[in-house]
Amino acid sequence: MKLHETRERIDAPDADLSGSRFENVKLSGSDYRNINMSGSSFEDINMSRWRVEDGLRLSKANLAGATIAGCRYDGMTVDGLLLSDLLDAYHARPKGPPEAG
Repeated sequence: MKLHETRERIDAPDADLSGSRFENVKLSGSDYRNINMSGSSFEDINMSRWRVEDGLRLSKANLAGATIAGCRYDGMTVDGLLLSDLLDAYHARPKGPPEAG
């Protein structure tokens, strides 16, 4: 199926869209539940005001160059460490050059 320069609302319960390609597509306001995006590739993605409920699992993901700002991190872990603890430690570190020992 090919949709080009069209505005459609798609309802796809229990569908297999594996291998699909989306380019220059607006998905704002969409709702995703129980979605498997493993092996997917994303480029130039705007996820502003994105909301995750009941958890998000990222593993073996390449987040190089990603920017995360102004977000809630309650309970978020990075390699098993609470992000809030990591940020607290980062902000509490001494500023300036390290002292010679």
